[in-house]
Amino acid sequence: MATSQSSAVGRAGVPSLRSRAWCAAAIASGHRRRWTSAAAVRAEVAASARRPASHLPPRSLAKATELSRTFVGAWPVYDVAPREGDPSARVLYVHGGGFIHELVRAHWSLVRTLVTGARAHCVVPAYTLAPRGTADRTVPVAADLLSGLIQSGGPEGTVLIGDSAGAGLALAAAQRLRDRTGAQPSRIVLISPWLDVSMSHPEQPAIEARDPVLARAGLLEAGRLYAGTLEMGDPRVSPLHGSFAGLAPMTVFTGTRDVLAPDARELAARARAEGVAVDLHEAEGQASGYPLLPVPEGRTARELLVELVRTAGSARV
Repeated sequence: MATSQSSAVGRAGVPSLRSRAWCAAAIASGHRRRWTSAAAVRAEVAASARRPASHLPPRSLAKATELSRTFVGAWPVYDVAPREGDPSARVLYVHGGGFIHELVRAHWSLVRTLVTGARAHCVVPAYTLAPRGTADRTVPVAADLLSGLIQSGGPEGTVLIGDSAGAGLALAAAQRLRDRTGAQPSRIVLISPWLDVSMSHPEQPAIEARDPVLARAGLLEAGRLYAGTLEMGDPRVSPLHGSFAGLAPMTVFTGTRDVLAPDARELAARARAEGVAVDLHEAEGQASGYPLLPVPEGRTARELLVELVRTAGSARV
């Protein structure tokens, strides 16, 4: 796979029938309602405070992998590894959900794929959600987790993966670790990254009209809650406004029906300008987080993810 600074945007062709059906079903079911207004987000956060959602992995994961849980401060952190033999690579996976939702089955399914398909040891934090978990508290802990993985086995074979809000947190953690020690994983993989919580990119309104999952008003409120006392443009909150020099090579996935796609495009342009190798994969007609979805385009993206992690693992040998 090309990882050069000059690599072009990879854009898949006509979306599959199954992915079009998934988008239509998401629209029909009102999937986007939770993000259509600030009030909807505040109501959901209040409901979660009264009855927190579970972040526990499905029982099937424990049958297919070695699964354990520890705590880093207040964070439950799951270790998921192959049942037999030593893992070939280490992955820190930071889940999405707009900073206000817990790990869900689709996240755990991706973790299972990485463990069984790439023989990776995955570290999966159930980080504190906003508004209790704000960027000034969350980014340093995520950076500590990444630092620990690198220190335990070296940068070769260590991959940082995040999706959506988790991709923003992952990138901010990589920037913080670079500023602290200069250390980096072998690769950073960002899936539908949310990198500027202000939702102010001029291309976003037109994309929002076609996005079956996300809406700007609710995301803006969730970003405000995550920012806490920080400005929305602070790189800890919106890492698109930080420096990219010295970061690991990146692989970025986005879709043309994802309101967050401008973040991915701008990241690729800025990071390449600062000397970072970036592969940007933009899939035609795909929604936010499509590599986690049960559609052909998602399966293709997962196969690439497995190959990336395998390659990182083989570099250790």
